[in-house]
Amino acid sequence: MLHHTNILAAILLAAATTPGGSDTMSEERQITFSCKNHELDNNDNFSPDGRFLCYDTRETVGPGIENSQSIELVEIETGREIVIYQPPASVTGAEAAPGVGAASYSWTEPRVAFIHGPLLEDVPARGYYGKPNRNGAVVRADGPPALQDGRYPMAWLDLRDVATDRDTTPGAHRGGTHRHEYNRNGQRIGFTYDDFLLPQYDRTIGYMTPHPKAPAPAECWFAVLVAPAPMGEAKPGEIEKAYGDSWVDPQGTMRAFIGKVRNPDGVTYEESLFVADIPPDVDITTADAGAAERYPRPPQGVSVRRLTYGWAGGVVRGSPDGTRIAYYGKAADGSTQIFIIPADGSDKAEDPAKRPVQATSLPHGAESGLRWHPSGDIIFCISNNGIVATCVTPGARFGLSVFLTAQGDEPPRYALAVSPDGRRLAYNMAVPTEDADGQPCTNYAGTDFSQIFLLDIAEIKWMPDKS
Repeated sequence: MLHHTNILAAILLAAATTPGGSDTMSEERQITFSCKNHELDNNDNFSPDGRFLCYDTRETVGPGIENSQSIELVEIETGREIVIYQPPASVTGAEAAPGVGAASYSWTEPRVAFIHGPLLEDVPARGYYGKPNRNGAVVRADGPPALQDGRYPMAWLDLRDVATDRDTTPGAHRGGTHRHEYNRNGQRIGFTYDDFLLPQYDRTIGYMTPHPKAPAPAECWFAVLVAPAPMGEAKPGEIEKAYGDSWVDPQGTMRAFIGKVRNPDGVTYEESLFVADIPPDVDITTADAGAAERYPRPPQGVSVRRLTYGWAGGVVRGSPDGTRIAYYGKAADGSTQIFIIPADGSDKAEDPAKRPVQATSLPHGAESGLRWHPSGDIIFCISNNGIVATCVTPGARFGLSVFLTAQGDEPPRYALAVSPDGRRLAYNMAVPTEDADGQPCTNYAGTDFSQIFLLDIAEIKWMPDKS
């Protein structure tokens, strides 16, 4: 088992003993090579045992998730690629269906959740793939490959119901769920949500949980966490859009997100950090599923609080123990950097310990890929196209950063993921690819395929102390 403190000590040694905190790099290695895209999508892509990575194949035969043809795994040690789900039939192009993508593992068992657009036989009634026209699906990918015509059996996480002549079916939604993310104990799944019946409401967030009375054929009961104001109609302090969300604590009682909120002037908006608090014993069935002219409402007992009043952005991330939240904010010089705030904090708190602190001070700013190491001592991000590790343990070394890859090079690195044991980082790069005959192959647009790369953190050759 990996000792988290050993990795932290190595990173800090490199940052503290190398003049200017200069680079300490490990060799990145490519683990997928086939003529298709392998999109990680910045999700929880590692399997609980760290053996596999899940991905989708969007942008291979056409633009967007709507043209993604499969959900797949790569076995890290062998490079073996496994199709775990492929729709029984599909159409591609500008109008496509069903479309499957944004794969994400459960933390507790080998279940992969993903977006699923309308089955081909449902297109006449539902239409083609779209943000408000998709469901959550799941496959259990373990044991001998019990494949059915090239795919594992699929189950629906949620039910979509867009009837207008009655109330929405309790526990169902009326649009589309996206970015399905399990909390660490595997009991709740968070997501972003787009409503079909009332499109004057912008994107919001929600959660679902397995329930014995979930509307068939779904496994889970659906609920929104934030009922936004219609676009352009918010009062000062009200939220019109919620997104960039992620679980804060392992129990799933806090979901942090970015809210677009109306400023006190009643005209302009700010994007700020919020948390939706979900009591452990909340009865999700008290949520209002809504109707044709009534937007869904959260379950009784759910509340929302604001943590920042200045700009916050990106996909926010809770620390492994649930005590802190990392997010993108603006430094005094105007650059975008990563800030850390206590989960019960505020930038207006009287106690300085409850206010946010700037963690990174990167010359090119923090660009994407924000992730925590499972120890809670390190955060990772991408800056100047290099992967950076930053110390976030309180003390003199807080904020020390070191690059783990080259920076300023091409192609772009993106969609960073961290293994459950903290040994590895995975990410995408689009690179030249050859087919089985050694001939170059490209995607539908004539550009390089995205492949998956790894960094083995435990094997980084940290620079020795020469003092």
